[in-house]
Amino acid sequence: MQATRRGLLAATAVTAAAPRARAQGRPKIRIGVLNDQSGTYRDTTGLTSIACVQQAVQDFGDRGFEVEVLRADHQNRPDTGATIARQWIDRDGVDVIADVPTSSVALAVGEVCRQKDRIHLNASATAVALTGEQCSPNTIVWSFDTYMMAASTGGAVVKAGGDSWFFVTADYAFGHSLEQQTTLKVTAAGGTVKGSARYPFPDTTDFSAFITRAMSSGAKVLGLANAGLDTVNSVKQAKEFGLDRRMRIAPLLMFLTDVHALGLDTAQGLVLTESFYWDLNDRTRAFARKIVARTPNNWPNQAHASAYSSVLHYLKTVADMGPEEAKRSGAATVARMKAMPTEDDAFGRGRIREDGRGIFPAYLFQVKTPAESKGEWDLYKLLSTLPAEEAARPLAETGCRMVRS
Repeated sequence: MQATRRGLLAATAVTAAAPRARAQGRPKIRIGVLNDQSGTYRDTTGLTSIACVQQAVQDFGDRGFEVEVLRADHQNRPDTGATIARQWIDRDGVDVIADVPTSSVALAVGEVCRQKDRIHLNASATAVALTGEQCSPNTIVWSFDTYMMAASTGGAVVKAGGDSWFFVTADYAFGHSLEQQTTLKVTAAGGTVKGSARYPFPDTTDFSAFITRAMSSGAKVLGLANAGLDTVNSVKQAKEFGLDRRMRIAPLLMFLTDVHALGLDTAQGLVLTESFYWDLNDRTRAFARKIVARTPNNWPNQAHASAYSSVLHYLKTVADMGPEEAKRSGAATVARMKAMPTEDDAFGRGRIREDGRGIFPAYLFQVKTPAESKGEWDLYKLLSTLPAEEAARPLAETGCRMVRS
């Protein structure tokens, strides 16, 4: 499939970032935010992730070099994403490509960045291959992946008696990874998988046939190995079919924005995992206030927060190294990022592991009832916390060639 004209035109859009009063001749860092601005992940990433990157630049301030932010819509197509990435690097001198939802696109963009020694800061793709068998010295995956979702949400559902599953799975790298990682957790606990149905991505909106198969499978749990609008539509249609009266619905990658789209009448009681929630503490609330001022109709979720934090940590690293040195080699800059502890309002303190995985806690939430909610975006109550070291796949299991034996 050829890169579309709309995707390539979107790649030329530029957003002002750093303060404009600049002396000529100062070094310039260019960051390209590449995500879905028109499809199933437009709310979970999209314009709010761009706003978060802009906020990171603003919070970083003026430290002797300019920062320019470009943006583009990859339309969830690997070829489009890879073409934009090459164009940005070769023509526009982009140093970092940030966000990049859709694991198939992220893997393609990560390879371009490796070949051209630029940086891939992934905030929203989740396939464990990004820090596993296809890990790269040029890629960082900030705060969540399919292992984390399987360990937290999947593990909690199994412990609660959900020992037989049927999966509805997006048929690409992310969906496969999420189904696989959750299956490992289910079977390790003595459970079984009754079956799965994979659907074409991104061209499916009717999930009724897959829901019917799940209801006839005899499984106790419907595992949704999808995300964004696909998860929203799956949950809505499952409830319309009355599946929730016979099976438990387990959305394995669900975001605050998805719950808001569903509404509490439909989403109440669902259990899910995020690495960030705006109402966790004073620091997360302070961060959220800044982002909501930019995008009042779409509050930040874990993907948005990851876009902010990863770019802020990168800019701190550039300041530490010096912009000229940081621009010479993406791999060398990523190595310095791994050597420096992370610290920001969205995630607090953390670190980046040698395979490129950010190490942060995971939070298991239950969606509030309408009576429990005190506001439009007051949607979660915290059930438990998975410690940072347990939220990431053990290094020995990653298959990453950068991991020391």
